[in-house]
Amino acid sequence: MAATVSLRQGDLVWGKLGRYPPWPGKIVNSPKDLKKPRGKKCFFVKFFGTEDHAWIKVEQLKPYHAHKEEMIKANKGKRFQQAVDAVEEFLKKVKAKQEQNAGDDKGKQVGKKGEGKKAEGKTKKPAGERKRKATGPGSNSPTKKPRDQSPRKRGRPPKEDKEDTAGDSWLLHGHRTLGTEMVLKKPSVTYQAISKRLKVSEEDMGSTSIQAADSTAINGNITPTDKKIGFLGLGLMGSGIVSNLLKMGHTVTVWNRTAEKSTSGGIHSEVWDQDDNSKCDLFIQEGAHLGRTPAEVVSTCDITFACVADPKAAKDLVLGPSGVLQGIRPGKCYVDMSTVDPETVAELAQVIVSRGGRFLEAPVAGNQQLSNDGMLMILAAGDHGVYEDCSSCFQAMGKTSFFLGEVGNAARMMLIINMVQGSFMATIAEGMTLAQVTGQSQQTLLDILIQSQLSSIFLDQKCQNILQGNFKPDFYLKYIQKDLRLAIALGDSVNHPTPMAAAANEVYKRAKALDQSDNDMSAVYRAYIH
Repeated sequence: MAATVSLRQGDLVWGKLGRYPPWPGKIVNSPKDLKKPRGKKCFFVKFFGTEDHAWIKVEQLKPYHAHKEEMIKANKGKRFQQAVDAVEEFLKKVKAKQEQNAGDDKGKQVGKKGEGKKAEGKTKKPAGERKRKATGPGSNSPTKKPRDQSPRKRGRPPKEDKEDTAGDSWLLHGHRTLGTEMVLKKPSVTYQAISKRLKVSEEDMGSTSIQAADSTAINGNITPTDKKIGFLGLGLMGSGIVSNLLKMGHTVTVWNRTAEKSTSGGIHSEVWDQDDNSKCDLFIQEGAHLGRTPAEVVSTCDITFACVADPKAAKDLVLGPSGVLQGIRPGKCYVDMSTVDPETVAELAQVIVSRGGRFLEAPVAGNQQLSNDGMLMILAAGDHGVYEDCSSCFQAMGKTSFFLGEVGNAARMMLIINMVQGSFMATIAEGMTLAQVTGQSQQTLLDILIQSQLSSIFLDQKCQNILQGNFKPDFYLKYIQKDLRLAIALGDSVNHPTPMAAAANEVYKRAKALDQSDNDMSAVYRAYIH
């Protein structure tokens, strides 16, 4: 939607937020505790027929009256019609009040004009004196330069009607500084637990990391935050994370979704899990609380984490019925730990921040075993204040966390890491099959590799899976293929070739065609032997 005329406070508009249809609203003053997002010109809109409100970018707004007929034809829902009726009722009340006060208003205006003329006559001064006095900001006198009182000169952000030129940094609602200043500024606190010593380090690129300084102290006693924690998604990674949060004394509310088959046409669709508590029962026994919907979890918790499968699931979780967005209020923190593309995470950040929420992306590197052991690596980007607030949570779930700056950076870095990992796994499988078909012992190959500079826990575990024919999922094959696909798209977006990843991706696609999607990524081996 593009604005065709200039807009101002008090105007009735059609506002579009995320994937929701355009909705009637009014541009109003924002509450004092709901600051305007930086970088993009937007207005605070209160929507009719709901209790919803949000900062909406100017290009997502249209004047109400000029587009009323068009919008009503496009939307036929009951709630939408109720919202339009509320607008019309509002307009009737305004018109009645205007007619009632029209005479009084006209009289007041006439009176003011008369007083203005009298005041002008009393204060009129000789021309020479007026000339000598004309040295203020509005004069042409060069004798005295007025002091620059602009907000930027005083170190304060610009007023709401000025556009900030800091690019996409407006997504990072709540940052104390912008752009590279925010990335390079060292945190004012050093994270430290009772018996888990940590160090805060900075690399040349400006990232900040929280690391365990003593590996023997990992998952020792941690001082848990007093904030209420929510967690959405109890898959391979999420289950281990929640378990460790509870073990370390955090107050956690959990929710999980389930997949069901629709009765119409056999279409597979995902629905909100309000009654099937099978995955939640274990954690409830360990002290967790049960949330009925994502919206309920977010509204009752201070910080809500989410860890789901892919971009579609991440969007549905936020924008779907009873989704995260419905529970966001000013100050609520949302941390998305899913591995998705930068575009998806930017969209989610926009809608969360537009409601006054605070957003952090924090995808995790690791597998089910590392999740269970609290040894994940967290890559974070977005609101640095939220990153600090998550300190005890990150300590509970991982051995290291990095803060990488603006929203999208963590998604990019995670896709690159998983691209390397997925390509390496495909190469391992290729080497194991080549050894077999050339009459070499696969076990001997592994023994040699373990003694070489290529030795790693990952290499040993995945080769053991192949030798034993045990492909119980530790990292789903379908998810590593998804990450390879997204990494290739990331390369395409900047015109950078990724031929090795592209070749590996084709092998994983063949493995999926052989019904290996729900097995471990090491099952890519079967693509070479069939």
